[in-house]
Amino acid sequence: MCVRPDAFSIVLASRDDIPRLPRKVSGYPSAMAPEGSTTSEPSLPLILAREFAANLATPMFLIDAGGTLVFFNEAAELLLGKTYGEVGGISALEFGAMLDLENVDGSPLRRRDSPAGVAFYDREPAHRKLLATTLDGAREPFEVTAYPLFGHVGEMHGVLTVFWRAKE
Repeated sequence: MCVRPDAFSIVLASRDDIPRLPRKVSGYPSAMAPEGSTTSEPSLPLILAREFAANLATPMFLIDAGGTLVFFNEAAELLLGKTYGEVGGISALEFGAMLDLENVDGSPLRRRDSPAGVAFYDREPAHRKLLATTLDGAREPFEVTAYPLFGHVGEMHGVLTVFWRAKE
């Protein structure tokens, strides 16, 4: 950790460590982008969340305020069956479609009703047990919890989603 006396800055990860992606993605409300953001630079809360996720053995993924998947950690790679480099910065809707989410009874789950969808659209934490098809084709039950990431009151920067294999 590095603190400079001339400016408040804590350096945990370089901005270059996170892919530069547009904040606004077609199909997502522009109100989700942090107010006043005119750059494609990732926000400090996203940088810190990425650093947090990268250093844990708990599967996690990050969605930015524009609705783009910007990162998932190695633990998530093991469960999903692909690396982030193979999947890349796709929209959260595309990512959800790849996982083919369903309720535990096998009925379809709307992306908006997934924990990440609730955190993104309703700006509330959410938890749910669901079925997903991993990126290597296996059908698995998962427990999923998602949290909206706020910088200041009302300023959402994205969503952090934590998941793990559920016990049957």
